[in-house]
Amino acid sequence: QLQFVESGGGLVQPGGSLRLSCRASGFSLDYYVIGWFRQAPGKEREGVSCISGGGASTTYVDSVKGRFTISRDNAKNTVYLQMNDLKPEDTGVYYCATRRGYSSTSACGTGNMDYWGKGTLVTVSS
Repeated sequence: QLQFVESGGGLVQPGGSLRLSCRASGFSLDYYVIGWFRQAPGKEREGVSCISGGGASTTYVDSVKGRFTISRDNAKNTVYLQMNDLKPEDTGVYYCATRRGYSSTSACGTGNMDYWGKGTLVTVSS
């Protein structure tokens, strides 16, 4: 059974850090582009970061550049999102997703992904 399991969310104060993990089971993430997306209360889901199948190419939304880092460990079938200097506006449910059969970050987008995890909640508040 194909499954994505996100973990690592929680409550953190502004300026703090969290590392999200997205582990796949039932299929191999090798070669597939993976993205992290988030949805804040009352807002549409937005793309945060994407990583190519081989891990050599990454993209970030402007609001997280310099603060977030996406990485992957294909041997562990897991993708990570290291989030530093968190701000209240980073609050939301974070989802990982893939577009199977595609490796390039150009294939990554909110409307393009065909398999999604259930999400993990990140709350940034003092």
